[in-house]
Amino acid sequence: MALDWATITALSALAMAMAVTAHVLWTRDEPRGAFGWIGLAWLAPLVGATLYVIFGINRIRRRGRAIRAVRRLKREATHDAVPPEVVTSRFPAAPQLATIAQAVGTVTQRPLVDGNGAIMLVDGDEAYPAMLAAIEGAEKAVLMQSYIFELDGPGQAFVDALSAAVKRGVEVRVLVDAAGVRYGFPPIDRVLRRHGVQAERFLPAFPPWKMPYLNLRNHRKLLVVDGAIGFTGGLNVRPDHVLADEPEDPTHDTHFRFTGPVVAQLGQVFAEDWSFVSGEHLEQAKFFPAAEAAGDVIARVVADGPDEDFDKGRWTMLSALASARERITVVTPYFLPDDPLLAALAVAAKRGIQVDLVLPSRSNLRIVGWAMDHFLYNAHLDEVDVWLTQPPFDHSKLLIIDGCWSFVGSINWDARSLRLNFEMNVEVYDEALASALEELVAKRKADAIRYVRESQGGWPRLRNSLANLFRLYL
Repeated sequence: MALDWATITALSALAMAMAVTAHVLWTRDEPRGAFGWIGLAWLAPLVGATLYVIFGINRIRRRGRAIRAVRRLKREATHDAVPPEVVTSRFPAAPQLATIAQAVGTVTQRPLVDGNGAIMLVDGDEAYPAMLAAIEGAEKAVLMQSYIFELDGPGQAFVDALSAAVKRGVEVRVLVDAAGVRYGFPPIDRVLRRHGVQAERFLPAFPPWKMPYLNLRNHRKLLVVDGAIGFTGGLNVRPDHVLADEPEDPTHDTHFRFTGPVVAQLGQVFAEDWSFVSGEHLEQAKFFPAAEAAGDVIARVVADGPDEDFDKGRWTMLSALASARERITVVTPYFLPDDPLLAALAVAAKRGIQVDLVLPSRSNLRIVGWAMDHFLYNAHLDEVDVWLTQPPFDHSKLLIIDGCWSFVGSINWDARSLRLNFEMNVEVYDEALASALEELVAKRKADAIRYVRESQGGWPRLRNSLANLFRLYL
């Protein structure tokens, strides 16, 4: 007996909903997300299952397993780890740092290394010249990675410096996120290849059958030169970050220059991503020579992403917040944390810790700003001092604990950054850097407005509530 199209469609919808249900139950641990996808698959026949196939399956973790052996091999070839007791002896007045060191070491399985130098660079005005000088002085290898890399403004100077390095015989590799590359035209990877630079895109988001990767972006920013100098932080390569040029949309940000053994860990993160995208395994001797001691800063790289590094940034932040004794300073452009992070901040404040949360008064992403307004209104952070800084928009991502521990890099306090993107931070045990960061924050707070919880009504309340529904994906 032949089946009509209606019956075939109904049976197909039933089969797809059952398949989605089975896959969700097998692969997902978080009840709300699992319930949502199962409900969508059954309540929106065919459409819900199709959306799950496109957006709900984490293909990155599966592909991550294929390069896990490479990751382990490279991570074993590192410097000796600094034990927690050395941290205690270095910071006798801050024994809580040993607790953080122990926790983060367990989470990341990377060694904490000594003998580093760390310098803060404010905005593109300071960071870009330092980065360009490092590239221009390169003798062996340059590894560069960015979420956004535009040709306009400072981008052309980077293209020229990278091209000149190739002509000098320097090995150069550049990795740009496939979504971030679309912020500028022409696409920077094509420009670089025309200049002889090996450049790749991370997880192309188009054509349509690759749309599952739209939300799984590589948000890391790093530059490693000759295995001896490394840069990381929040800066993309964009004209907006050079405030001296008076751009149309000026944007504050903070970047960092590292020297010493921790640079090898920065290089390892790049090498893993590069191998993942290109299949090329970078030679240890050529790209990661042993770095000499360059100071007395203790540091460690914390890579985070939707693969085997899942949740490592979040666990690091939770460990630091739980260990704080005197003060916590958080600077982030986007504040939409999950419940555990929010609770950790609130509990710290209730313990009598001075907690300062520094956010932009106006977001560069309107819907994110609306969601943040709703979130802050309902967060009940009564004991937390929330500061709203005036323009220019501040894109910095900083966590400072007790004036001696800093967590800097690309991680934002939102679900996209902590669960959907590939990110990278560095934990730094150094009073001088923490002091410099606190001075910078004090300047930002000087003309900031203290947040006061006021009643929201009418259309703004409905708009903000609607935006908040999507905060897990903003």
